[in-house]
Amino acid sequence: MDAAARLRLETALVHRFNDASLLAEALTHPSRTGAKGGGRSYDRLEFLGDRVLGLAIAEMLHRHYPAASAGDLSRRLAALVRQETLAEIASALDVGAALDVAAADRAAGTAERPAVLADAMEAVLGALYIDGGLAAVQAVVDRHWQARAQAQAAPPADAKSALQEWAQGAGKPAPTYQVVGQEGPPHRPQFTVEVRVEGISAQAGSGPSKREAEQAAAAAALASRIPTSNN
Repeated sequence: MDAAARLRLETALVHRFNDASLLAEALTHPSRTGAKGGGRSYDRLEFLGDRVLGLAIAEMLHRHYPAASAGDLSRRLAALVRQETLAEIASALDVGAALDVAAADRAAGTAERPAVLADAMEAVLGALYIDGGLAAVQAVVDRHWQARAQAQAAPPADAKSALQEWAQGAGKPAPTYQVVGQEGPPHRPQFTVEVRVEGISAQAGSGPSKREAEQAAAAAALASRIPTSNN
């Protein structure tokens, strides 16, 4: 890993790591950890960083939008944790230059691919959480995500699309929706729909139409983002 690039990244994060090995792990691409390379890639820290980022952004949105509904906050959160947003911020912080990538992969442009940048950004946040606690992560989120949040004049309207994009960006199958209940008279029905997507616990939503119930379920899934092993 380029020591100068790592130092620039720490400067951009406004955090000097007490445990340098954490940052090194967060910046180690899987191409460097094969049978010959050994060591550990950023996969585990990415897992942690994904959850920490969601919490930090949720706190930021809760603080800055005191009148917003839970559904509005969920849609804003989904837009701020999507792969494209993470890759943009990683590029602004020059994370790609600090990545430890096998020579052939760097020559192929791997370090600048949006999916790789997004994964590495989450891993860096995971390392930052272990080294400096949630306050250190929150400070980075406030500096680099807040302007993007404020640029959203209104929350994204389509929770289903946001959930679909999240699943696609995470390399997971598309969400599935199922009507699990219907109440009320024919002229005023109330549908309950359950959504399932790998990596998030099953969530339900209700509404006067199947479409609105699906949107409510998708918003609930985006808000929860609780890892599960259930099918």
